[in-house]
Amino acid sequence: MIFKVIKSILNVKSRPAYHIMKKISTSVTDEVILEKIGNKGVITLNRPKALNALNLPMIRRIHPQLKVWEADPSMKMIIIKGTGEKAFCAGGDIRAIALATKSGDPLTEDFFREEYQLNFLTGTIQLPYVALIDGITMGGGVGLSVHGQFRVATEKTVFAMPETAIGFFPDVGGSHFLPRLPGKLGLYLALTGFRLTGHDVVKAGIATHFVNSNRIKALEEDLVRMDSPSIQEIDRLLCKNQEQSVIEKKDFVLKHTLGKINTLFEGDSLKVVIENLTKDNSEWAKQQLQILAKMSPTSLKVTFHQLELGKSMTLQECLKMEYRISQRFMKDHDFYEGVRSVLIDKDNKPVWKPATVEEVNDDVIEAYFAVLPKDKELAL
Repeated sequence: MIFKVIKSILNVKSRPAYHIMKKISTSVTDEVILEKIGNKGVITLNRPKALNALNLPMIRRIHPQLKVWEADPSMKMIIIKGTGEKAFCAGGDIRAIALATKSGDPLTEDFFREEYQLNFLTGTIQLPYVALIDGITMGGGVGLSVHGQFRVATEKTVFAMPETAIGFFPDVGGSHFLPRLPGKLGLYLALTGFRLTGHDVVKAGIATHFVNSNRIKALEEDLVRMDSPSIQEIDRLLCKNQEQSVIEKKDFVLKHTLGKINTLFEGDSLKVVIENLTKDNSEWAKQQLQILAKMSPTSLKVTFHQLELGKSMTLQECLKMEYRISQRFMKDHDFYEGVRSVLIDKDNKPVWKPATVEEVNDDVIEAYFAVLPKDKELAL
């Protein structure tokens, strides 16, 4: 989703900021394209046929380049985007990870370690970081965007953390940003995998700004053209573009259910949430119970506990916790079964073990959060 911006820019000789360009990539077919345009770094995820799903080679190119740009005193901004019409980044390459799990490949350790290190860098980098989340933004794509200062959504944006449906958990810092959304919205999104689209991603507090997708190219040009942008100046520019965009005037998609979400998803355990929904007995509550019944019971209980702990943790602490959880899931039945049912056999009929929330032992859940051997812990 590079939008071929550089080619068009170079044809406009009145814009001196674009005349100093260094293409770090060696080929336009690279899975990630890294460019230095003047004093801006531009990252383009370039796997459109795979919806720009993030894999380990991409991580290994982005992370060191971000470190180089951060150490360069001339650099003033990072912009990240995707190529193609459909996705910013639809997630991590989960299918490859699941297959590696079965074969004992070290990818199961390396991918999550290096992905979370990249997530931490995007949340702590000492440069303005602007993610243009035009299209599907899920899982790993959320991790590449949500921790930075600016996330620009469009009417094409589709946000979700659907991990409980594949026997996993909302990682990439989900335990940090989800509990910090208003009320119980983050827990609701995490447990059910509910999808937010368009301007609702801003209303939920996940994106910071909105522009129409047909303005994304011009917005990127405006960002790159800024001489020495501050956080405040970037915000003003994004707000200006937002004001010039056509935003459909409609209520937040969850406006009429937020009260129930905040009430029924309140409690000190997943069991209480399920009891609340059962007692409420409204059609909406019944629908939520049906949705939860399709998810991995282990994933649901881990996710609930993860977000409870994450409320009071730093991003660094959350990512370290999530790495421990990820390694336990790599040894668990449900992760492979979920990926098999959704991405490999595509029968959408996972057989979870245990099969119900009631059967999931709390001691087993606690074990997912236990400290790893010292040499296996995530270093940040």
